[in-house]
This record gives sequence, C-alpha cells and structure tokens, in this order.
Amino acid sequence: MDNNEVKVPKRILSALLASLAAGVVPRSGAPYIAIGREDETNAVLNDLDSVAEGGAGMRFIIGKYGSGKSFLLQLIRGYAAERGFVCADADLSPERRFCGSKGTGRATFCELIRNLSCKSSPDGAALPVIITKWLSSLQSDAVTAGFEPGSDGFYRHIESELFSVIKSLQTRIGGFDLALVLSKYHKAYVSDNEAVMSACMRWLCAEYTTKTEARAALGVSSIIDDDSWYDYIKLYAVFFRKIGYKGLVVMIDECVNLYKIANRISRENNYEKILSMFNDTLQNKAEGIELLLGGTPQFLEDNRRGLYSYEALRSRLYDGRFAASGYKNLIGPVIRLRRLSDSELYALIVRLTKLHAQYYSVNERITQSEMEDFIKFCLSKAGADSMITPREIIRDYISVLNILMQNEEATVEKLLSSGAVKLTHSYPGDDDGDGDGDNAPPRRTYSASDIDV
Repeated sequence: MDNNEVKVPKRILSALLASLAAGVVPRSGAPYIAIGREDETNAVLNDLDSVAEGGAGMRFIIGKYGSGKSFLLQLIRGYAAERGFVCADADLSPERRFCGSKGTGRATFCELIRNLSCKSSPDGAALPVIITKWLSSLQSDAVTAGFEPGSDGFYRHIESELFSVIKSLQTRIGGFDLALVLSKYHKAYVSDNEAVMSACMRWLCAEYTTKTEARAALGVSSIIDDDSWYDYIKLYAVFFRKIGYKGLVVMIDECVNLYKIANRISRENNYEKILSMFNDTLQNKAEGIELLLGGTPQFLEDNRRGLYSYEALRSRLYDGRFAASGYKNLIGPVIRLRRLSDSELYALIVRLTKLHAQYYSVNERITQSEMEDFIKFCLSKAGADSMITPREIIRDYISVLNILMQNEEATVEKLLSSGAVKLTHSYPGDDDGDGDGDNAPPRRTYSASDIDV
C-alpha cells in the first residue's frame, strides 16, 4: 500500500491512531498498518477456501503479549468479511470461558454474537442486519418470480423458500428451536410486530437465562446456555451458508485466561471443550466454520497448566521433533508469530509517520535517518533483538511523533539522548529498567548496515 496515494478516511484514521497510542488493537483500519504478517495471513485465508466449500478448520495463533496476535485476528476478520464470510470475535476473561457454570459459556456466546460482523455491517451487531437482509431477499425473489407483493401467492412463495432453509436446520442439535424462532421472526417481520421480533432476537442472542422465560415469550422448549452454546455456533455457521454467506469465522482471543484458571478440574473441562472443537473441525463434524484461538506460549506449552498439560491436546498440537530446526511451518494447527525483522519494524514506523502526518495535516518532522536512529535505540536495549514487540515500538514511536508535533524545540536526538523514550518491557535481570542488571545479557549496538531499509 502506498500511503502517498491512499487516503485513509478520517474516522478510521482517528480510531486507528488512538487505539495504537493506547496499545489497543484497532477494530478497523488494520490493513493500513499491516506489515510482515503476509505468510500467517495467507495461511488462514487458504483455510477459508476450504471452509467456503463446506469444510472446517481450527488454528491456534501463538505469540507473547504485544507480538501481534490480536492484530492478526482483526486483520483476518476484515479480509474474511470482504470475501463474504460472517465473522464473530470475543476475548476470554474470568467471566467468559468455553466451559463453566454461572453463565460463563453463555457469556462467551453473547460476546461473539454482539461482535458479529459482515461486509455490510463491519462494526458488529450484524445479526439483525443479516436476518433482515435475508428476509428482504426472499421478498425480492418472490417479486422476480412474478408474484404481486402482498398477495397470497407472494407469501406462499416466501414461506416455501423459508421452509427449505428451516428444514435443513431441524435435523441438527438445537435446529428445531432455531427453526421455530426464525419462523416466528419472519411472521413478526411480515406483520411488523416489533415485540415478537425483539423477543426472537433476544433468544438468538442468548439473552434468556431461563427456559420458563423463553417458553412464555416464544413457546420454545430450550435456550442457548453454557452446555449448548458451541452447538449453536456450529448451527449458525450452517444457517449463514444456507442464506448466501460462505461460512462463519470465529476468533477467540486472550485464551491465556484459561491457563490462569486455578481449579484444575475447571481448567481441564475448558481444555476438553477445545479438544471437542478441534476434533469436530478435523473429523467433518462441523460445516462452514473456521475457529481461530489466540494465546501466549505459556497457554500452549506449559506442561503443568497449559494445553500441553492435557495429553490429548498435547499429542495433537505438539510441533514435532523437527520443529526446532528453524524452518517455518504454517500448515499445522499452531501458527507461532515470529518477531518482525528490523526492516519490517522500520517499514512500520515509516507508515505510521505518513498516517500521523495525514491525520493531523502537518509536515513530517522526522527524517529517514532519524527513523533509523529510533529503531537502533529500541533494539539497543539488552535482549531487545529477541524480545521487542510491535506494541512497544508503536506506542513509543507515536509518543515521539506527538511530542515533535507539539514542541517546536524538540528533536529526535534530544528525545533519545534524554531517555524520554523508554521501552515499557522489562527483560530478565533488568531490575532497574536500564538493562544493567546482574543477569542482563551484553548490550548490543547497531550500525546502519544492521538495518535493511
């Protein structure tokens, strides 16, 4: 992307810079700063070709804090939506898990549906849009077939098409109640009954907490709860394919929260649910769905509390004896995010410079050589050549750009020499933050030839 030619909409650019400055992954605008993750992105997008044919897939995106896991997931979300997929994303937390009591599983489902997005509704809350668009398309098809709007034949044609979709869902787990709710929603849509439409949408979004409440409102015998939420995720994937989408991409981040569960039984129950998901996707028990889970190396590899502590998962996700040879392998279920190269970090700050200048309508006050000096400064910290993350680089660099814009007397040289720009990450042995701890590795220095620009 050439930022001299591409003008980013100000609304997107504002949210993008604000998110990056705060160390938060932007929900929109990610492609404008996508650097160095082409192989990982293409690996997942290749999976989507199979999903579009009715297949299923599951990937684990593994990287340390700030390495770009969440960014990669949001980048894929945008690409998938453009390709005709419906996307759902959520972050796990103590209140949101795969398996648990007191509504933790249902809370995960609610968050996924709340963040549901598609090409026509990229910012979330897309379920009402998707269903309304489907019902509108049924009406358009009836008109195209020659039926007069409002006539008996018109409604019979729509009901026939609606029934063909509903019938295909009824044989699946939870499909009968989903079909019943969709049918009631259609009737309320035709009669403009907002109360029933709202009740149906509450059920579809898992907002009913008791079966009694749902039965009184809609006459259904079940609700989406902690035990059934994943079955409904698979069911929604089938439904979306039936109404014209290519499939459902589910992105669940912050899986390290499962690693943090203190109770062993509760933790293993969650891992067993992950195993069930993994087996579903590989054994053709799921259709039209891609599951992406983001977590840290500890979440995956810890033999005491991570996924490797659950032998059935360890045997499936272990890299194998030849993985240590240093070659990349993006075909397996685990995608490990490498550190961006020095040249990629440089390209990243060049792009940030242009976007910052575009948003604030100012001239760039930093030269190419000063950008190189900034990268060298960041990489000169002990251990930074292996530990530095894009989040640290971005936050510090935007801070530099903001200071330069607001202070005429400020220069990059003064900021670096005064220590005004500091990495926020502490490395082993870095007791006082200056990299001179007793256990700190030797400080590395860089020359201009070290950075391929």
